[in-house]
Amino acid sequence: MIPFHRFRDPESGEDIVETPLSGALLLEVPMLNKGSGFTPDERREFGLLGILPPHSSTPEEQVARAYHNFQSKGSDLERYVFLASLQDRNETLFYRLLAEHTAEMMPIVYTPTVGKGCQLYSHLYRRPRGLYLAYPHRDQLDLLLKHAPYRGVRVIVVTDGERILGLGDLGVGGMGIPVGKLALYTLCAGIHPSQTLPIVLDVGTDNLNLLEDPLYLGWRHERIRGEEYDEFVEDFVSAVERVFPGVLLQWEDFAKGNARRLLDRYRDRICSFNDDIQGTGAVAAAGLMAALEASGSKWRDQRIVLHGGGSAGTGIGGQIVMSMVDEGLTEAEAVERIWMLDSRGLVHAGREEKDAAKRRFSKPTGALAGWEIHDAFAPGLEEVVRRVKPTMLVGASADPGCFNERVVREMARNVERPVIFPLSNPTSKAEAKPADLLAWTEGRALIGTGSPFADVEYEGRVYKIGQCNNVFIFPGVGLGVLACGARRVTERMFHAAARALGAIAPALRDRHAPLYPGVADARLVARRVALAVGLEAAREGAAESIHAQELERRIDQLMWEPKYPRLRHRPEK
Repeated sequence: MIPFHRFRDPESGEDIVETPLSGALLLEVPMLNKGSGFTPDERREFGLLGILPPHSSTPEEQVARAYHNFQSKGSDLERYVFLASLQDRNETLFYRLLAEHTAEMMPIVYTPTVGKGCQLYSHLYRRPRGLYLAYPHRDQLDLLLKHAPYRGVRVIVVTDGERILGLGDLGVGGMGIPVGKLALYTLCAGIHPSQTLPIVLDVGTDNLNLLEDPLYLGWRHERIRGEEYDEFVEDFVSAVERVFPGVLLQWEDFAKGNARRLLDRYRDRICSFNDDIQGTGAVAAAGLMAALEASGSKWRDQRIVLHGGGSAGTGIGGQIVMSMVDEGLTEAEAVERIWMLDSRGLVHAGREEKDAAKRRFSKPTGALAGWEIHDAFAPGLEEVVRRVKPTMLVGASADPGCFNERVVREMARNVERPVIFPLSNPTSKAEAKPADLLAWTEGRALIGTGSPFADVEYEGRVYKIGQCNNVFIFPGVGLGVLACGARRVTERMFHAAARALGAIAPALRDRHAPLYPGVADARLVARRVALAVGLEAAREGAAESIHAQELERRIDQLMWEPKYPRLRHRPEK
């Protein structure tokens, strides 16, 4: 564990770090390294004279140098590797660079580029980050967790790599997702990087390409499943409770057979949530709320087709039901307005369905009288759209291009402002492209996308495309949980987050503006979401009662700015 003590000067408010490290060893700690930014006094105090070039750079000079290097890279993947290397060298400079170029760099450090980084993880590997908890080491999990580089971990993001974005089983390469998510916790919510810990549970992989790759860095074994898998996850959670009591745990990119099951098993035992289910549900609901407000519609008047019955689809469905119930509908009336499809077509009572979350949206056989159900994969998307005449079409299917011209034009025939959300990512998995959606709806569609898309020009007007990005939800949720001291994370807390985000949609001020803020505003959004989440936690009894002003004070106190701390050399006793 890296020896350093961080605290805030009570008079000046300045961050101060004391450490016994000096010389070349100090430069190897990315959380303490200032590179060329060490002051002359620090160079003398820490034995850095002669090790560094003589000029002491200002932070502005360092950012300019780093940005020039970033721009010189020939591809997004090269830019991803450059930023990862910078993070492993100088974390403060990394976050300051991201803060000044958020809109440009967020798609590099996270979706869509992170997907390629995960696919090539073992080939791009340079330096470890986080913890790799492999199944063969299952009897030593406490020890492995104690190998975390920093004390005071408050947020963990963990994956088992089985369902990375829409790319499937990437084994140990899934580590890129917890690393990327936690970078966004710091960038957007100001959670200090030393308080975050990315973890991959390496239980093997069923990806034959990885198993046959001589450079693959993970455990070369088919995936552990069943009772052995459950025991390993139980051992992991128990170890986390012992080593990091009170930590917030985010489950990330687990396959649908495990995602909700693990969430339900542990949500009341350890403060935890699943971003694929709850974060995606909340951020999608926020955009749909904004679309209704912008078009002057009500939830009770909606007919919603959800294409995708996995973690994201069922999470979105659950948030929609909550919104409809809040408007006065019964749960049964709300579910009646939602039509869910998966890879086998419409979810209905005439087919066997083991997934309870998906079965919740199953249509009774009587509702399908006269429909064409000629095989196990019917009715499909086109027929459902033709029959249902949806006002909202939401995709979480990882089926690229399935919102085709026939489907979209059929939908647009029956609604003035069709709401269409192709949410699957990375970009290669999107159900449709915004330019096509605008063309097929004569510019009437209200659009939210899972991955970033460029502005679209249609008939002389430029349309900015709002990104339905979980970054508008999970960092703020985490910040709110930490600020209020919540003991658990509830569905109503995510609904509060969705309402807070939906209320600041640019489309509410300009009908031609996007349904989501720009990612450059993610830090402002996180603060607003955190306040809503913390107050809801207190209202539900998930946290102690807290006044809004006190909660705001705690939130502001937690939000770290990427500025170099004042370093003091303190020899070990």
